[in-house]
Amino acid sequence: MAITISNSVNIAENELEWQFIRASGAGGQHVNKVATAVQIIFDINASSLPEFYKQRLLQRSDHRITQSGKVIIKCQQSRSQEMNRELALAQFIELVQSVAKVQKKRVATKPTFGSQQRRLEGKKQRGKTKSLRQSKPDV
Repeated sequence: MAITISNSVNIAENELEWQFIRASGAGGQHVNKVATAVQIIFDINASSLPEFYKQRLLQRSDHRITQSGKVIIKCQQSRSQEMNRELALAQFIELVQSVAKVQKKRVATKPTFGSQQRRLEGKKQRGKTKSLRQSKPDV
């Protein structure tokens, strides 16, 4: 079975390493004896992802991507292991899909003449108001 990232990109399920661990935090006796938290480990360099995806993932500054090029996603939101598994997989797919979107380059614009004049007029008005507030020394 394959995990679908986009129309043309799929990842084989055996490329993901699943670990089931005990969840941290409050929860009483249940949390101490049941491994409900899920951790996904995905090696970017050893994967079958296209080179474009690999480069963009490795360049991304995300706390879930290690220096060695592994994606580690931990999910412990639910008390159910199956629900945590689905949530972790959704987070992983969202992370990989996010690098495919190339942001538009920003084009710097110049302020219009009218907006510059309005800004300067406002500054003059504020300066005049402040100068009226100052107490003048008696002569």
